[in-house]
Amino acid sequence: MALEITDATFEETVLKSDKPVMVDFWAAWCGPCRMVGPIIDQISEEYDGKAVVGKVDVDANQEFAAKYGVRNIPTVLVFQNGEVVGRQVGVAPKNAYTEAIDSLL
Repeated sequence: MALEITDATFEETVLKSDKPVMVDFWAAWCGPCRMVGPIIDQISEEYDGKAVVGKVDVDANQEFAAKYGVRNIPTVLVFQNGEVVGRQVGVAPKNAYTEAIDSLL
């Protein structure tokens, strides 16, 4: 399962990570988010130890969604050294997400 990231843990988990970080901004009521969720969970398992993969529930945690301009969900952001280096809005095939991480490893 992907890590649950909140506004309180975002800076430590995402911005200060020494590994690439993939963050899925989602909400429980969002149909496309439910399609992306299992893909993100698979990636989390496959990249365990190599990258940090997590999810932010935008209904409960709005601070960083607003900071990074997340207006549509699902939005998946990829961070390296605290900077956004990739963005995927909407549903995409699994390889679109894994290629974003692979390019940073």
